Amino acid sequence: MKKTASFFFAAMAFVACNTSGGNSTNDTATATVDTTVKMTAADTGWTVLFDGSSLNGWHTFGETTVSPKWSADSGVIHFNASAKGEDGDLVSNDSFANFDLKLDWKISKAGNSGILFYVQDNKPKYGETYITGPEMQVLDDERHEDNKLPTHRAGSLYDMIQATPGAVKPADEWNSVEIVSNNGKLDFFLNGVHVVNTTIWDDNWKKMVANSKFKQWPDFGTFKEGHIALQDHGNDVWFRNIMIKKL
Repeated sequence: MKKTASFFFAAMAFVACNTSGGNSTNDTATATVDTTVKMTAADTGWTVLFDGSSLNGWHTFGETTVSPKWSADSGVIHFNASAKGEDGDLVSNDSFANFDLKLDWKISKAGNSGILFYVQDNKPKYGETYITGPEMQVLDDERHEDNKLPTHRAGSLYDMIQATPGAVKPADEWNSVEIVSNNGKLDFFLNGVHVVNTTIWDDNWKKMVANSKFKQWPDFGTFKEGHIALQDHGNDVWFRNIMIKKL
């Protein structure tokens, strides 16, 4: 659908404002998803995975519903570690092959989480999302003990490739990320910095898996289509502005 240039630049300006960082755990002023964002997504081939007010299109890993520990309000998905309910990662209903994924995340102090992809939603067979799906690490690099391992720091391809240092913002501030997987080429961006660049499924990939904690699971990192997952790692974490484009 064609739009005028003035509308396009106005919409893009709105999106840029809507993905800017904040420094409060209650920062929802810039997180609201409205029709402008949805129209921009539709015009450029993007699909909005989070409507800003509900968890429609998502479920807890291996279930048909969403655990009450996950909630949606004012344009933000929140995992509340202290809430009552079953533990479990939040998984997209849809699966994706080649994709470009964009979202923002904010982690609590000393918190840990992750963004996984190519997850196989088969809990009886695999037990956890990370047994099949590679992960972009979400972490409070300053306080969480996982900061001792370079490949466990924020933005890294978890336990495989260290992210370029210096791109992550502190706990309680929003970080914008992009994950692009296209015909085996995998790229991670964190706050506009190209932090990871590799190829999936080739011989080098297999060597990296063999030298990681994932070597114990033969199906890890072998799938070329799967679900997106937001990780429950037992710490409060927030996500917003989740959009994906099929490539």
